[in-house]
Amino acid sequence: MTQQAHLSDAFPLANGVAIPCLGYGTWRMQDGAETVAAIQTALSLGYRHIDTAAYYRNEASVGQALRASGLPREAVFLTSKVWNTDRGYAPTKAAFQATLDRLGTDYLDLYLIHWPAAANQFDDWEAINRDTWRAMTELYQAGKIRAIGVSNFRPHHLKALLETEVAPMVNQIEFHPGCQQRETLAFCRDHGILVEAWSPLGRGRVLDHPTLTAIAQNHGKTPAQICLRWCLEQGVLPLPKSVTPARMAENRDLFTFALTPGDMAQIAALPPFGGSGHDPDQLDF
Repeated sequence: MTQQAHLSDAFPLANGVAIPCLGYGTWRMQDGAETVAAIQTALSLGYRHIDTAAYYRNEASVGQALRASGLPREAVFLTSKVWNTDRGYAPTKAAFQATLDRLGTDYLDLYLIHWPAAANQFDDWEAINRDTWRAMTELYQAGKIRAIGVSNFRPHHLKALLETEVAPMVNQIEFHPGCQQRETLAFCRDHGILVEAWSPLGRGRVLDHPTLTAIAQNHGKTPAQICLRWCLEQGVLPLPKSVTPARMAENRDLFTFALTPGDMAQIAALPPFGGSGHDPDQLDF
């Protein structure tokens, strides 16, 4: 069972930084008033971990919402990511500063490589990833970032970075009952890398599965809550996204129940389903 018993609890990263155990995702939230209002609502409900990215094009709204909340900057754990077109040493440094400017902050709590450079596009993909990582390592050592990590990396992408001065502390991957990524999860556990789950609800595609609906009924919860609790039970940090206040409140209500070993076994036996289909070794963007 997860040691996280409250929304305010945290996972410890390899460098000792505490990261709130439930995040609020902002993918596909457009820059503007709706996003500002949604993030303000999330903060009012107790969320203290906001995940964005340069590619989402909503960093300015995220920053506006944080300032409008009245919370001190250090009270909110803030993540962003460097996009594929900004990989490499100098471009990553420039992209990071642009992210800070849009967010209106002078540091990030976590900065991630959004997708790995991979062999299907680059002969020197490992060198590109190392150069991107070197820039992020320098920013981390300069105190501009409290923790650094990656997103969508598989074990063969991670191995080169594990040989560097500072190893990745986080790997954010697609992770839900229909996309369990056991090999990557095990590799990250073995190397002290926290796994975060993007699309922990399978973008809604997994919520009608009869196994999940039956488990939810047994616990008096929703299938979405089962998916999120399933992440926590495995030491994975979920990043659900919703702009509906009732669902935002529902998504944080994960700490009054636990899944049984039987529940976990049933979910582990599920075949792959409801995944996005995005393969980091076959990207064309």
